[in-house]
Amino acid sequence: MSAARNYAIVTASYWGFTLTDGALRMLVLLHFFRLGYSPFTLAFLFLLYEAAGIFANLGGGWLASRFGIPRMLAVGLTLQIAGLLLLSALDPGWAMSASVAWVVLAQGVSGVAKDITKTASKSAIKATASQDNGQLFRWVAWFTGSKNTMKGIGFFLGGLLLETIGFRSALWLMAGLLGLILIAGVLSLPAALGRAGSSKSIRELFSKSAGVNILAAARIFLFGARDVWFVVGLPVFLYSQNWKFIEVGAFLAAWTIGYGMIQAAAPSLVRRSEDGLSREIPAARLWAGLLTAIPAVLAISVTVAGPRPSEIVVVAGLAVFAIPFAVSSSLHSYLILAYAGSKKAAEDVGFYYAANATGRLIGILLSGLLYQLGGMVVCLLGSSVMLLLCFLITFALPLQAAESTPKATAAS
Repeated sequence: MSAARNYAIVTASYWGFTLTDGALRMLVLLHFFRLGYSPFTLAFLFLLYEAAGIFANLGGGWLASRFGIPRMLAVGLTLQIAGLLLLSALDPGWAMSASVAWVVLAQGVSGVAKDITKTASKSAIKATASQDNGQLFRWVAWFTGSKNTMKGIGFFLGGLLLETIGFRSALWLMAGLLGLILIAGVLSLPAALGRAGSSKSIRELFSKSAGVNILAAARIFLFGARDVWFVVGLPVFLYSQNWKFIEVGAFLAAWTIGYGMIQAAAPSLVRRSEDGLSREIPAARLWAGLLTAIPAVLAISVTVAGPRPSEIVVVAGLAVFAIPFAVSSSLHSYLILAYAGSKKAAEDVGFYYAANATGRLIGILLSGLLYQLGGMVVCLLGSSVMLLLCFLITFALPLQAAESTPKATAAS
């Protein structure tokens, strides 16, 4: 019962964090696009956000192993509050260069907060789940799917708050919400949760099993392939088609909520194996292969369609994209915990999500650059190339974990 309680507290706390994180992304993107920033400049605003996440994941995993998961969750929430308040201090009268520097700095703080919180939260699942891989897959899938549903609601909330109460008031409101979560949720967790022996050197920290390393490489291209069209390209494309802020936020919210629901249902879509890997890895290859074709077909369809039909094609096609992407992401999230060594699971998860942040960083930069060079079509082609690389890398995944993985029971 205590394990389920801790899992519920961690999940609820991360829901609140993710709600504000999604809203913040939409607030920053739409507010500064309205002020006349170019697509590439918009991408640059998120540069430190993702770059900081690479180091935050690595450091967060090490710190969670050394000091415990609850303490790192508290650090992540506190940093997010600081980032929101820092961004709210932006002076509209500043020159563009000073404004960009200030926003990049504030986003950097939020990037560290997000990835410390995510690494600690995902590690908590490994620490609280039973030794049954069937339960591990279900808990990971529910956590990841529900988290992305909350992020989708956050996208809608960001667009709504921008139109109703404005940029600064929205930031203050979200900071207050996180303060309540910090007091009510995280501080009630046992302090020793997730605490274990941490790596004693940089070399040891980076000495991961083959499964962790290969899966991390695949993750770079999987999430880069999404963000190359999702972060800058799609919102700017929809806004250029005369969509309102709240409509752009609503579509991104609906896409992310649907994607999250599919992630949560992934265990029922994947045939389970007793060892937790022999069927799951071929499934990861299958879904990655299906995913690779979708943006390529979309790019061709948009090229031959007219302006209005291309808008419909993009919206419908990216709705289809959500299905194999959600299942692939859920499988990857499970596999990293299946491969992770039980003694230093937080470090392995942190290393893996550092790769995730690397992919997002590459995807964000390419999203702004490719959209500026050739619009949505070029963004979709870039996505297809990255997914092809992800698909090919999955063929190198080992069918056994480096450390003995407990036998799983078939999921019901």
